[in-house]
Amino acid sequence: MDTSNRKIALIAALEREVWPLVRNWPATEREFDGRKFTFFENERAVLVCGGIGADAARRAAEAIICLYNPTAVESVGFAGALDPKLAAGMVGEIKLVIDATDGSRTESPGGDWTLVSTQSIAGITQKAKLAQAYGAHAVDMESAAVARAAQCHGLPFFAIKAISDAHDFEMPHMEAFITHDGCFRTGPFLLFALLRPWLWPNIVRLGRNSKKAAIALCKRLDQYNHGGEISQAQPGLRPRTVSR
Repeated sequence: MDTSNRKIALIAALEREVWPLVRNWPATEREFDGRKFTFFENERAVLVCGGIGADAARRAAEAIICLYNPTAVESVGFAGALDPKLAAGMVGEIKLVIDATDGSRTESPGGDWTLVSTQSIAGITQKAKLAQAYGAHAVDMESAAVARAAQCHGLPFFAIKAISDAHDFEMPHMEAFITHDGCFRTGPFLLFALLRPWLWPNIVRLGRNSKKAAIALCKRLDQYNHGGEISQAQPGLRPRTVSR
């Protein structure tokens, strides 16, 4: 493998979290361990969106590490707030990741927030319990798996997260619409929500906050974008994908 131009590996869950950053990056489809992944790449970094949850994050981390031999691994994307002081659109560097399944901890150089990773989407009640149990600032589902993959390969681990939902925001019931490989079935979810108008205000609010989080996150990650402008465009026309 050519290691003369090693890059940092960025791992997100969904494209909408990082689209303002990678919308103009060339996209390459590659296969690893029987699965196909789309990698967005420029001269400084390579990014993969692995899907929602720990298993999806682990597979994506293994793929990007083995295929690209990066200098470091960084988990990027959305998180839910556990700290009442954190509002949607705030961005923080993570100093400590805690895996709620086994209590294992991974420290990262620098950073301010403690992040706890869980196996499910956290609602208001679970957020309160996690805040009390771990003293964490935020919660996600992927960072602990990415951290473990980085450790296994002896690579530095970092994480940057943007708040998409406040500590007192009740997330819609979305678990049933996440596939086994971490994809979110948007169409069936929208049909489900369409028939339940009492969910509409929260879904609209979540959409707005997610857009705000994506823009804020990608502005923080602009160091990987050659100083280019961060667009507020949502995922639409993808860059040309090349298989190799």
